[in-house]
Amino acid sequence: MSSAPNRLILWFNQTGSPPNFDRFCARWTPWAFALAFVTLAIGVWGGLFAVPADAYQGDNFRILYIHVPAAWMSLFVYVVMATQAVIALVWRIKACEILAMACAPVGAAFTLITLLTGSIWGRPTWGTWWEWDPRLTSELVLLFLYIGVMGLNAAIEDRRAAARAAAFLALVGVINVPIVHFAVSWWNTLHQGTTIRLLGPSKMDSSMMWPLLFTLIGTKAWFVGSLLQRARAINLEQESGKAWVRGVADAS
Repeated sequence: MSSAPNRLILWFNQTGSPPNFDRFCARWTPWAFALAFVTLAIGVWGGLFAVPADAYQGDNFRILYIHVPAAWMSLFVYVVMATQAVIALVWRIKACEILAMACAPVGAAFTLITLLTGSIWGRPTWGTWWEWDPRLTSELVLLFLYIGVMGLNAAIEDRRAAARAAAFLALVGVINVPIVHFAVSWWNTLHQGTTIRLLGPSKMDSSMMWPLLFTLIGTKAWFVGSLLQRARAINLEQESGKAWVRGVADAS
């Protein structure tokens, strides 16, 4: 009887073959987007209409229901990208190369949303659209890292070599993730400290937390759906000309 690690490795090898990977992405993408649509709709509705206004910021605080999940996802996606990059570099699994590269545009989008909503929130709160604050600056660096991974991947004609080079850059840039996360603790920063904890005591009233939970689930589901959709497109492009790809095209 095979052990659990061996069964897991076997599952990765089987799922990682291009035809099986395509079927896996096609199967789960619609479910991920459906979950994202439902949970985001509930979370946004709750954040806009159900919870009371903040005692100090009034209705301006409601942007946090987009800003905070996007900020968390900007870091989460980078960690996922770096993890896939490690697997791709060490074990040469092509599906992990594809997943790592598919992470970059999604992570860049979440990071851009974080910066834009933070700027909109900062205008009435801080009196300025932008401040070279350690948290904001390191988040901007994160966006440049995502763009760098995408640019390097696109600059090299050999797809496997491009993915490996971009994976190295992703690994180098992972050092910025703890800097973003701990910036408010390490430096005297204008950005407010940690006020929201899903586990443990939070400075945010519990009556205002439930929409945040829905938007957090929704952004993760949206990431999964976007990741699988992009990965499937990359996989089909790289395998174009194969008989199984022609079969997929005929079936669709």
